[in-house]
Order: sequence, then C-alpha cells, then structure tokens
Amino acid sequence: MLNRRDLIMESKILDILSGKNKSFTIMEINDLLGLHTIEEYQELEKTLNRLCMEAQIYYSEKKKRYTLFSNTNYMKGKLIVNPKGYGFVILDDNDREDIFINSRNMLDAKSNDIVLVEYINKHNREGKITKVIKRDESNLVGLFDSENGIDYVILDKKEYGKYIIPKGFSKGAVPGHKVLARRLFNGAFNEAEVIKIIGHKNDVGIDILSYVYEYGFDPTYSDDVMAEVEKIPSMVSEEEMLSRTDLRDMMIFTIDGKDTKDIDDAISIEKIDNDKYILGVHIADVSHYVKKGSYLDDDAYERGTSVYLVDRVVPMLPHKLSNGICSLNPNVDRLAMSCVMEINGKGYVSNYQIFKSVIRSKKQMNYDDVNSILEDNVIPSGYEEYVDTLRTMNELSNILRKKMVRHGYIEFNIKEPKIIVDDSCHPVDIKICEQRTGEKLIENFMIAANETVAGFIEDKNLPGIYRVHDKPNKEKLIEYLKFLSIKGYNIKADVNRFSPKDYQNIINKFKNDPARDILGTLAIQTMSKAKYSDINIGHYGIASKRYSHFTSPIRRYPDLTLHRLLKDYLGTPNSKVIDSWRKSLPGISIQTSKKELDSVDCERDVEKMKKAEYMMDHIGEVYTGVISGIMDFGFFVMLDNTVEGLVRLDSLKGDYYSYNKNRYMIIGKNKGKMYTYGDTVKVEVIAASKDTSQVDFLLSEE
Repeated sequence: MLNRRDLIMESKILDILSGKNKSFTIMEINDLLGLHTIEEYQELEKTLNRLCMEAQIYYSEKKKRYTLFSNTNYMKGKLIVNPKGYGFVILDDNDREDIFINSRNMLDAKSNDIVLVEYINKHNREGKITKVIKRDESNLVGLFDSENGIDYVILDKKEYGKYIIPKGFSKGAVPGHKVLARRLFNGAFNEAEVIKIIGHKNDVGIDILSYVYEYGFDPTYSDDVMAEVEKIPSMVSEEEMLSRTDLRDMMIFTIDGKDTKDIDDAISIEKIDNDKYILGVHIADVSHYVKKGSYLDDDAYERGTSVYLVDRVVPMLPHKLSNGICSLNPNVDRLAMSCVMEINGKGYVSNYQIFKSVIRSKKQMNYDDVNSILEDNVIPSGYEEYVDTLRTMNELSNILRKKMVRHGYIEFNIKEPKIIVDDSCHPVDIKICEQRTGEKLIENFMIAANETVAGFIEDKNLPGIYRVHDKPNKEKLIEYLKFLSIKGYNIKADVNRFSPKDYQNIINKFKNDPARDILGTLAIQTMSKAKYSDINIGHYGIASKRYSHFTSPIRRYPDLTLHRLLKDYLGTPNSKVIDSWRKSLPGISIQTSKKELDSVDCERDVEKMKKAEYMMDHIGEVYTGVISGIMDFGFFVMLDNTVEGLVRLDSLKGDYYSYNKNRYMIIGKNKGKMYTYGDTVKVEVIAASKDTSQVDFLLSEE
C-alpha cells in the first residue's frame, strides 16, 4: 500500500509531465523535484517504474525519456494467446474492443503477460506488441517430458505452449509427471523451472489437483502453519467460556448439506407476540483461534477462500480447525459470534445485539430432512422435538423473502449441477440441485445477519469490509434489452435508472419460457461482478444498501476479517486501531476479491473438464437441448444436465449458414432456416475431450 510520501512524489511527477515540455529524462525530473540524496534518487526510480507499470507514464528506451502515457499512441492490456499462435490484447480500458495480434507481432510475449500495444490497422483492430511491461508470474501446470536430452513441460493450457526446463531445474521430475512450474526471467523467455511434482498423470485425482495448483491453491500447509495448529486446543476452555454470553441451553442447531463437514453457522428462533420474532444467527468464532499476524493467518490471507471441487475441498484452514474446533458440530461446546435480531411481521429488524458467545448445537440437520418436514409434512426420526421450531423458522423465512422481493431481490433460479464420481474420480452422473424451502430458509437468515452487521459497522462510521455489487453495465444492458425485443419481449425501462426490480420484472415475463435458464444467464452476464471493498456502494443483486459477509469465516477471509472488526468495535476502539484498519482494509479487499475469482474459475474449469469426461462415455447418443450461445463459427447447445457443446457452422447440412450479429441468429442463405438463443434442438454427441474440456455436437435429423 502506498504511503503519504509515495503519493506526494507521484503527484509531483505527474505535474511535471503535464507541463509544456512533453518528456523528461530521470535526471531532469530529479532536479525539478529538488532531490539531492542517493536514497531520494532510488525512491524516484522506484516510483517511475511503478507509474510505467500502471501505464500512467511511458518510458522510451530509445530516447531515455519519460512522458505521460496519454501522450502516446500505445495502449495497455493483457495478452491472451490462441493455441493456433495468434492472440488478442484485452485492454485495461473496458470501453475499447480487444486488439488482434498476429503471431509475427507478438515479440516474445506469452499468454497473460501485460503488454503495450499499438495499432497497425485501426479499422480491423489489428495491432502489434511493442513492449512487455510485466511477465506473467502465475503458476504453470503441465506434463513433464524429455526429448534428445532436452527437458520441457507441455502446459495444460495449450495457449501457453511449452517451456524448456534447463539442466538443474527439473526437481527430479521424469517423463509422465504432472508438474508445477514457474517462468525463469533471467534466461530465455521460454524457460521455466519445476517447483513441485504434483504426481503421475495417471494417478487418481491428478486431473483435478492440476487445476488446484494452476490457480494458486495448495492442498498442503507449511510446517510453520501446522506447528501453530498443533498448539490449538481441541476443546473450549472453561476460562474462555466465562468471558462470553452462555447460550448452551438454547435450542440452537445447524442445517447444511449431507456432506458438509465445515459448519460455520447455527440458528435459533423465538416467536413473541403474534408478529415478532427473535432470530439468532450464531457463527463460528474463527478469529479466536486464527490470530492476526500468525503463520496461520498469513496463509489464510494468501488462500482467501476454500475451494469446493467435484471430489474434494481445498480448505482455507487446516482440517483440525475447519472440521474440528471451529466447526459447529453437535453436542460439543463451541465459541461463536452471535447476531440476535428482533424482526417484525414485515421482515424489518427493529433491534439487534452482536456479541461473543458460547453455544452447543443440539442437532446437525440436513436440507433433505428439513425439506421433508416443511414441504411434505414427513417427519424423519430424531426430528420430532424440532418440528414446531422449524415451522416457526419457515414463517419468518417467508416474511423475509417477501420483504427482499419487495425491495427488488433478484431470483434467477439458475440450474446448479452436481457431478457424481466413482472411486477412481470418473464421472458417472450429473444431477441438478434445486434450491428448496430449507436452502432458502438458511439463505434468508444469513442475508438478514449480513445486512445487520454491515449496518452496525456503517452506523458507527468506522472502517469496514463490505460485499458490494455495482449497477449493471449500460452497454451490455442495452444489448440485452435489444435481444429480448427480438425474442418478443417488449421491455419498457430506463437504462439509466435500471433497478433490481426491473430485472425481476423481466425474469417474471419469461419464467414459463423453455429458454428461461438461458435468458436468465444472459441477464446475469449484463451485471457487474460482486466483490469486497472498504467503500460501501450497496449490493445491487440483493437490492441492499449495505451488505457484508459475516457468516462463513471458516471458508472466507473477508468474514474472518469482519469478525476481528466487530470485536474491536464492540468496545471503544482507539484512533490507532481505527487508523490501522483504514490502512489495511483496501489491500484485504483487493486480495480476497482476486482469490474469490481464482476459486470460481478453478471450480468452473474442473466442472467443465469433468462434464467433458462424462460425455466421452456417451458418444453417439442423442439429447434435447437449448441454444445457449452463438458465434460466427457455430452455436452452443446446453443439455438438461447443463453440459454445453458446440455445433459447428460447417456441420449444418442443406444450406449455407452465416451469423447475423444484429439479429442474434444463424440464418440459412437459401432456405432461410434460423437458429437463435433459446431454440430447442436435438443434437448427437460426436466428440468429447477431457484434455480440452470440449464437447462437440452434430445437429440431429428431425
């Protein structure tokens, strides 16, 4: 994080470069700033390098002069290389389209490098890379091999190509090993060193583990971390319980999926009068065990989140914590942070308390059993004494959901797949999970607690970490509304004041359309991504003015951070504590937002790979699906099991087909046959590849 001195120097440099003279040498800038010492010169050099990296200024290697980046013809962005050799630069300026880069205009840049680019043909948006300003330092995962005495790694991401492993940098890897590697920057641009041997390519689960390492997650923990974990007691001490509100006699329990082992939320309820409820949301007090500044804390910060994959969880915290002392397991004492809310009959919180507590969960419930009670009036064994409480909870849940919908809460109800694998991690089925009554109950209660805690922080006007979601991208929204009009949905709305309620109204219009899942997915794509921030701008998707993540500290670092904030703020924090949080929260927000995106990408890529592997067993079979995407080379079809595959344009028979971008359609030139988003089609599976995570379909004869 930049200190005040850095910011002052940055401001002065930019002022100099904004003057009449357009460019300066480093010594000219040094003299204009009035710097005299070696230390000041080194600080200047450091600041100039950073500003170049940020593309605020530009340094000409030829002229040895600095100028404002805006005075040049260059643009900055990330290079993405296609396996065929060409690539695109995705510009930092999101309002500008990507620039095509021919393979001969790459310099020595690789995928994910940050580069400077200039146009060579602006009309065709073609450019050339003029400089690599930051080499990609992300993990490289691939297959180790050797030929003619030269070792190399063939990367899983084909667009990255392959890297040579110099002698002495193989870490003992032999052909057939899957390895983790990193680029070497003191040698040739295509050299790398092996960091870790992941395992043999044929070992069970290595395919998933490869993605885990590629995205920067590690299923193992350092010796320093584990040494700290060993010192953490397995039982709650009597001394600690005495300093907390004792809720062990209350009817508190948990509701989760059947396979859940890291339980971080428990609930309680009491109904008073006819229309008033006391809802308790009790969250594992992870911050008591994960001390700020410890090895354990540093490791959790780097991970940012747990990663939930097809056959495993890569936890943010070691199992002794995530499944043990921190997990709110039944019939054992556990430390918690409790948010107890008084909620009226319209779903509004009229009063609340946040405090440190000790609880003892009476039962570990699962969604299936709870849904049997609340939906089918079937009472599983062992649930008899909880039925009335669950029904009271459902009353409040319905009240809260109605309030949320009134405010504009957006319910997309997109299908969620669950891939079933056998003992060898081979996919044997894909089931669709739906959000039922029990799942909605927990979601509604957690949202209520998250809003309440965010309000507590904001009302005190103290530094906080929020879960924020910005308004949708205007251009994408206009494009989506245009598409809906072509589909026959005439939406009247002001794109400059497009509210969550407007989204909900749209969804209600096509809720009975066979293409509703696709239309809902396209709606989501118009929206911004939610992230963490120390600046509260509200949460658009939930239609909440203030929102936080408080309820999952076992698996999310922002929640752990928020618990620490709460403990500091429940007392009277001094100015030193407040200032410390104000300085650290922006960095925590950026880091945890990035790691969340990494985890989502990792989970998505593993899911896509396993879906492709599943379809390899179904070559030749015919399915019904819905067109989910259209490109100039073909269209994508999504099956009922959420597997998505490509129908190539050149495979369509009986006519010459082309993509009409303005109408979002594939249209036959002679016969006028049309294919568009949401159309139901029959397809045959003709190819599937686990290595490329791709599935190919052929349009089946009607």
